[in-house]
Amino acid sequence: MRKADENRKRAPAAPDDLAAASAAMVFETDIPARLDRLPWSRFHWLIVVALGVTWILDGLEVTIAGALTGALQESPTLRLTPAEVGLSASAYLAGAVSGAALFGWLTDRLGRKRLFSITLGVYLFATAASAAAWDLWSFILFRFLTGAGIGGEYTAINSAIQELIPARRRGWIDLVINGSFWVGAAMGAAGTIVLLDPMLFAPDIGWRLAFGIGAVLGLGILLLRHWVPESPRWLMTHGRLVEAERVVTEIEARVAAERGSLPPPGPGRIRIYPRRGTAVKAAFHTVLVTYRRRALLGFALMVAQAFFYNAIFFSYGLILIDHYAIPADRIGLYLLPFAVGNFLGPLVLGQLFDSIGRKPMIAFTYAVSGVLLAVTAILFDRGLLDETTQTACWVVIFFFASAAASSAYLTVSESFPLEVRAFAIALFYVLGTAIGGVGGPLLFGVLIETGSSRNIALGYLLGAVLMIGAAGVEMLIGIRAERRPLESVAAPLSSIE
Repeated sequence: MRKADENRKRAPAAPDDLAAASAAMVFETDIPARLDRLPWSRFHWLIVVALGVTWILDGLEVTIAGALTGALQESPTLRLTPAEVGLSASAYLAGAVSGAALFGWLTDRLGRKRLFSITLGVYLFATAASAAAWDLWSFILFRFLTGAGIGGEYTAINSAIQELIPARRRGWIDLVINGSFWVGAAMGAAGTIVLLDPMLFAPDIGWRLAFGIGAVLGLGILLLRHWVPESPRWLMTHGRLVEAERVVTEIEARVAAERGSLPPPGPGRIRIYPRRGTAVKAAFHTVLVTYRRRALLGFALMVAQAFFYNAIFFSYGLILIDHYAIPADRIGLYLLPFAVGNFLGPLVLGQLFDSIGRKPMIAFTYAVSGVLLAVTAILFDRGLLDETTQTACWVVIFFFASAAASSAYLTVSESFPLEVRAFAIALFYVLGTAIGGVGGPLLFGVLIETGSSRNIALGYLLGAVLMIGAAGVEMLIGIRAERRPLESVAAPLSSIE
């Protein structure tokens, strides 16, 4: 049995009774093997659609915020400066950090299903409230709360998806779902083209209607999530074996009704010593001490992609307006091809993460993204790009960078034990976003206000260095998790060897 931790303490018992009581609580199950052997079915598509919408909502919010930079500056109500636009973007990311930290811990304690309903509700309220903002500080508050809902979604949804998708497809599905951020980005870009048209809507109305897109979409998904079950893997580690067996049996029946007879489960029965939860101190120790090499890997990947993405994407609208004189109501036209390239990256490259493997593909996509960004920074500094060629460069760069960024979330969500999975996702999301994400948009907002192409190019080069450095870390200490059950990548804390 694994060394007991503080979470296995119970009411005092007589020495002779303690071993018997402990043995009585241990059970053996093949639930993970039964889930991993299932053929792809409509049930799995339900998981992809109902849970994967998180990234669509985030992409929608981020794109709307980027496309609305000009409208927010011209709004008779808000009249934001470029620096204040950057501040609102940082507030959104700060909210995401706070939401991830709070809801991530609760997800491991209270369950995946309960939390992904709560976090979506927070998002729905806050994005609708953003449309009603009356000054800078109300807008910043509502953007913070919107980010909190999305940050909580990341932790609850990533852990649930990992635990419900068969191992042989886990990498590709995870990357495509993360890449669906750009489906939301395309929706936001297309929506703002219409809503920011001054011939259709007044300057202070169009941007408010844009924030309503996410609320409408989220409401429909909230209803769809009613049909998504709790993770059987989470249930079994919390001693709710009867409920876990019932959920798996129902899933098997749904899949068998569609696909016919199911193959027998593969080897992989595990013995479980149920836990009620994992204390924060024990969770930190597990992630940062027991799995310190994986912690360093997750930190490097998350910080690099967070700075790379948030710094560039949140400032994209300002670059188009200030350096290429693109009208604010036309920003969406330049975001559409950018979004398409970002979604195609994980879609096309994602299967290679399951076939060629995590380590070579993660290192490759990070390194290529960094090198291409460095080249683009030099071209930008020398004035060799216009709005069209700049957009073309972003499309090519982010074809690779989107797969790289998605693989960072894949890495942290499958590299740690089930009982601290949501906590680990939250921890590295917080660290990556706080260091690379919150500071990035604020930094680039200041750099753009200087009006210096050289300063902006130096910011791009910083992002390139971080991506190339992360590729090196992956080559040194990356792990091979492709096609392996989660329990073999990182054994549950409640499992008995």
